[in-house]
Amino acid sequence: MGEILQQLVNGISLGAIYALIALGYTMIYGVLRFINFAHGDVFMVGSFVAYYTATAVSKFFPVGSVPAAIIIFLVSMVFCAVLGATIEFLAYRPLRIRPKLTVLITAIGVSLFLEYLSQLLFGATPRGFPEIISNAPFYKSKLVTINTVQTVVIITSLSLMLVLRLVVMKTKIGTAMRAVSFNQQAASLMGINISSVITFTFMIGSALAAAGGVLYGAQYPSIDPLMGIMPGLKAFVAAVLGGIGNIPGAAIGGFIIGTVETFIAGTFLSTYRDAIVFAILIGILIFKPSGIMGKYEAEKV
Repeated sequence: MGEILQQLVNGISLGAIYALIALGYTMIYGVLRFINFAHGDVFMVGSFVAYYTATAVSKFFPVGSVPAAIIIFLVSMVFCAVLGATIEFLAYRPLRIRPKLTVLITAIGVSLFLEYLSQLLFGATPRGFPEIISNAPFYKSKLVTINTVQTVVIITSLSLMLVLRLVVMKTKIGTAMRAVSFNQQAASLMGINISSVITFTFMIGSALAAAGGVLYGAQYPSIDPLMGIMPGLKAFVAAVLGGIGNIPGAAIGGFIIGTVETFIAGTFLSTYRDAIVFAILIGILIFKPSGIMGKYEAEKV
């Protein structure tokens, strides 16, 4: 029982990170109906921005203190929000009226560009991530131990998800996002600035990916320019599992994938944990393509 509870805590902590990345995938798909495969690399950039910010902040606050952690989070999220808006403006906006396949290929190109530019700027050697969150037992019993990093990861992720939910459901820009997602042409006729809404969506999604990158570096303290590939793909699986385009579904899918992966890692199938995650993707596409919370939509010809 103790091992099951411990693995459950570890899985929820990892799933919270996947959920943050998956939210970016599902928001962009909900508005533009395409998959931004460069999203995982924005996650990676967020980790590196946090790495260099921690070095700069250490001159004023000790790394591991609350003020330093808040500054690192904010700088990383703002930087990646601007990066997301820049990518949308330079790479995707000129192709908005082109076929979706063209945009998809462009997204793969942007992903490769970010990966190899990062190798050029930061080097290909993995780096140790600074201890921006002091790691110590937060709760300990005979059955389970929850450390400080896991607690911060879970609380921060849930808080950001709640803020996103409030923004989407309770604000004017959130109403515009839902209108554009439902019918872009009708929203435009009602006076909504489509470009502004799409840019804002990219900024929010990229900021969440950056937060996920910082939390990932805190929990698994090693970063490199290719670190966004596998978490990005698994977050995509989480978004599809929950229902691509559905925000609560993406969060639920992230927690499920993180928990499944963690439990598999503790069994004799640990070598195949990545393969099993992608087998879930194949299964959901075959048996329920709309995902857990997605709705089936008939296409009119």
